[in-house]
Amino acid sequence: MNTARRTYGTVVFMLVVSLIMMYFTITPSFADGSGTSSSPYSVTQGIANQGSSGAVEGFIVGKPESTSSIATFHFSDDYAIAIADQANETNVNEMLFVQVPSSLRSAFGLKSNPDLIGESVVVNGSLTDYFAHAGVKSVSAIELGDGAGSGNPGGSGEASPYDDTYYRSAVGKTGSALKTELHMIIDDHTELSYSEVWDALRVTDEDPLNPNNVILLYSGRSQSKYENGGGVDDWNREHVWAKSHGDFGTSMGPGTDVHHLRPTDVTVNSSRGNLDFDNGGSPQSEAPGNYYDSDSWEPRDSVKGDVARMIFYMAVRYEGDSGEVDLEVNDLVNNGSAPYIGKISVLKEWNEMDPVDSFEENRNNVIYDQYQHNRNPFIDHPEWVEAIW
Repeated sequence: MNTARRTYGTVVFMLVVSLIMMYFTITPSFADGSGTSSSPYSVTQGIANQGSSGAVEGFIVGKPESTSSIATFHFSDDYAIAIADQANETNVNEMLFVQVPSSLRSAFGLKSNPDLIGESVVVNGSLTDYFAHAGVKSVSAIELGDGAGSGNPGGSGEASPYDDTYYRSAVGKTGSALKTELHMIIDDHTELSYSEVWDALRVTDEDPLNPNNVILLYSGRSQSKYENGGGVDDWNREHVWAKSHGDFGTSMGPGTDVHHLRPTDVTVNSSRGNLDFDNGGSPQSEAPGNYYDSDSWEPRDSVKGDVARMIFYMAVRYEGDSGEVDLEVNDLVNNGSAPYIGKISVLKEWNEMDPVDSFEENRNNVIYDQYQHNRNPFIDHPEWVEAIW
């Protein structure tokens, strides 16, 4: 009798164990993302689950160009996007290459929608190689995501990796208190000579697809790093905050601050001159997408935000202390030699319409790590523009 009971108990125990094992075999775990529309994979999980199918959420960081490269501006077509867990990701190995079907190209292709850079999307499809790279093909749907928990340092209200250290004393402030605190944070930096700026720009503005070239700000042209100087088709050092606005010239400090110095075609630089910023005017023939008239300059769409954030940086960094010029933004044009530049209403619009991209983020990091050792806070937190102005 006892033997029968033990045998029966053993059979029951084994049956229970088998049922438990079957449950965990067929029941997916949702703790790390399931690949469903309601609980999509992260990009990292999408890479790990190649060969399956499902939904993936990530930030659009560019357009695939080859197995190991993406374009982050000047997009040639609407056929593909690259997504990553971080909006400022530059490591192609941390990205998924997504094939955009013809039915979705008008809405999610980057040539038609360059402002989608930095936006969170949820992609449904087959997790399989695309461009001989981890990807998503046979895409059935792409929808805008909320970006929750993905750590986007460039999005409105999102945390920056520097919030607990570099920006600790500024986080939570607004208005003049925020502006004052940011000034104190970015004020002290290593100043370059004007001749040292040449070498710095060769690194800060390097073409991510061709390390021998730099990208020219207004034209977007990729040109040899060493075709610089005063020749007609050379590039030179453009002061985005025109140096006559405050009459600081090329002196160390505002005149050599790489956060607002960019490589620009000599002729295009001459056309811009010391014009304030506003919308409208006649096309600049050598730099399509740029417009100008007698009192203002409008840059191409893909760098409008870059220009705005450089201007706001200068207005915070140079506040008149330590014998430096006090630079301020206003809502005027024709500011001449006064230490002002406009129009602030337009610059704020540009900051919103052209979000931070990976090129701009990388530039900020290079300046911080290798040259001046200060950051442009409006690249890390573009929402601080509205918080101050």
